[in-house]
Amino acid sequence: MEKAQIREAVALQAQAAKQAARVWALLSGEQKNAALRAIGEQLRTNEAAILAANEQDLQAAEASGQPASYLDRLRLSHDRILGLVQSLEELALLPDPIGSTTAKWERPNGLVIQSVRVPLGVIGMVYEARPNVTVDSAAIALKTGNAILLRGSRSAARTNVALVASIHTALRSLDLPEEAVQYVAIEQHESVDAMCTLNGLIDVIIPRGGAALINRVVKTSTVPVLETGVGNCHIFVDESANRQMAEAIVINAKTSRPSVCNAAESLLLHRKWPREQREGLLRSLWHAGVEIRACAKTREDFPELQEILKPAQDEDWGCEYLAMIIAVRTVESLEEAIAHIAKHGTGHSEAIVTENDQAAKRFLAAVDAAAVYHNASTRFTDGGEFGFGAEIGISTQKIHARGPMGLEALTSIKYQILGTGQIR
Repeated sequence: MEKAQIREAVALQAQAAKQAARVWALLSGEQKNAALRAIGEQLRTNEAAILAANEQDLQAAEASGQPASYLDRLRLSHDRILGLVQSLEELALLPDPIGSTTAKWERPNGLVIQSVRVPLGVIGMVYEARPNVTVDSAAIALKTGNAILLRGSRSAARTNVALVASIHTALRSLDLPEEAVQYVAIEQHESVDAMCTLNGLIDVIIPRGGAALINRVVKTSTVPVLETGVGNCHIFVDESANRQMAEAIVINAKTSRPSVCNAAESLLLHRKWPREQREGLLRSLWHAGVEIRACAKTREDFPELQEILKPAQDEDWGCEYLAMIIAVRTVESLEEAIAHIAKHGTGHSEAIVTENDQAAKRFLAAVDAAAVYHNASTRFTDGGEFGFGAEIGISTQKIHARGPMGLEALTSIKYQILGTGQIR
């Protein structure tokens, strides 16, 4: 397709979504919750077809040489589909934010002013690999009275089409406009560019994926962007850290699912943390199958570990591996750890393991990130774990929404002014 044809096709989808958004904005909470439950039931019904489509995508991705971490993000399974269904059910149980009053006050002239939550309108979602984003994003959009245009990656196209077909079947069963959820199946990059410049039809663009995708959308878009960020997440083990706790947190944050953005990519070790404990943690990482890329100071401190400590390069400190690799640096102080994170962190999730309350308070206050942890794994940066239900992404911005973006992140406010004839 030519560029003009692509733009016209995407614009037609956006126009249909805008019409559907007007309907969804006025639905009751009960109607929207019924839609979410119907989608969950349809995913169960169509599980075999969805998994068959996903298997085709996996085979094609593997044949093209995609790494294991990419295949993990792409893969669906019976358990992962059940997880999507459970997420839909949990989302249906959450309070509906639309129409809720966020503030109310009376002016001296008798005017009563109140701000209420309203939908954003039409959301453009551009994302890579992970097909669960298709369901999560659609669900959050519908729960908040929005419509959504989904543009996933070529590698997950068959899976995404099967998932959206299930969503459409569920919406039709309730006589609700299926155009509220649409999949942009045009694979050329110009379809993304079109979405990013459809001012008046699309109200906000959300990119979710690697740095290249996010940067492309940010630089191209004339539509407002809710920017998600890559996750170069750090764990700092302070000198007073409990050994068992530190080891459990680091191993979990790195190995439980290394292909996701809240996995730890960097480990900072206080040099005053006992040597045998540092050595034990490094050995535990290696035994867990983690490749360790260590700074010169760490390698000097542990000459007996030279075979498992690969020399770190400058680029390792800012890398989002999304794999069983971790960069390790030995630091002399809390302040050095904070400075390292300030230089190399991406504003996603950072953690300190310490028994020193003052050190924890300093870290929590000084580290600039969407989520900052004391004695817990970075893997909790997730809409479900925060109690938000599903999430549409994790924002590393500071405007409108930050951290896991749940229901409220897809709303705006409207001021309603109640008078008794006042004039100015």
